[in-house]
Amino acid sequence: MGGSRDEKKAILLLFISICVLIVAGCSSSASKDDNTIVVGIDDKFAPMGFRDEQNEIVGFDIDYARAAAEKMGKEITFQPIDWSSKESELNSGRIDMIWNGYTITDERKEKVLFTKPYLENSQVAITLADSPITKLDELDGKNVGLQALSSAADALAASPLKDKVKASEFKDNVLALTDLKTKRLDAVIIDEVVARYYMSKEEGTFKLMDESLAPEQYGIGIKKGNEELLNQLQKALDELNADGTAAKISTQWLGEDKVLK
Repeated sequence: MGGSRDEKKAILLLFISICVLIVAGCSSSASKDDNTIVVGIDDKFAPMGFRDEQNEIVGFDIDYARAAAEKMGKEITFQPIDWSSKESELNSGRIDMIWNGYTITDERKEKVLFTKPYLENSQVAITLADSPITKLDELDGKNVGLQALSSAADALAASPLKDKVKASEFKDNVLALTDLKTKRLDAVIIDEVVARYYMSKEEGTFKLMDESLAPEQYGIGIKKGNEELLNQLQKALDELNADGTAAKISTQWLGEDKVLK
C-alpha cells in the first residue's frame, strides 16, 4: 500500500511539473507576442484592405499599417473579422487595432481610443450608370443596400431618407454591389473612396449621386486604456507624414496625396 501512495505522489508531482512547464511556455510565447500587432480588417473593403487575385491582403490601409509598424519596430499581422463585431474583437484582446476605413464617430469614441484622423471621406449613394436616378430625394420608396453596422448605416439613420427607403443590410460592400448590378437594389450607400475604386475598376458600370449623405474622417481604433500603444502609433504616423511615405502610399492607391497632415 505504501508503494502505491508513493506512485500516486510521483504521478502528482509529474503532473504539476508538466503544468508549470506549460504555463511557463505560454508566458514565454505571450512575451514574444508583445512585439506583434494584430490588426482587425474587413478583407472586402477595397481599396483600403482587401484580397487581390492571388488572395493576398493588400490595400492603402495595409501598406500604411505595415509602414507604421516598421517605424514602431513591431511585427504586424492582419486578422479578417466580422465588421459588425469589430469593437468586441478589440475589447476582447483578439485584435490590437481596428484599421480599415474606420470612421471616427462620437458613439465609437465612447468605445475605443482614436488616432488623429488620417483621411477625409464621405458616405455617398452609388447606382448603375444607366439608372434614371441622379439625386438622393429620388430614392424615395426605392430599394437601398448598405453594409451592416457601418458608417453608411449611421449616415442613412441620420438622413431624411431614413424612413423613405427600403433598406437592406449586407455583410460587406461586395455583396451589396452585386445585388445592385443584378438590379435587386436601386442604389447602395457606401464610402466614397470605395465607390470611386469600383467605378475605376468597372468603368461604365456605376455612377455617383449628385449629393453625399455625410462627410466623415477615418482613424485607427485602439482599446481604451492603451494610451501607450496609441501614442507610439501616432508618433509613427506623424513620421510617415513628415518623410513622404504616407503621400507615396496614398498616391499609389488613391491616385493622389489625400492623407491629412
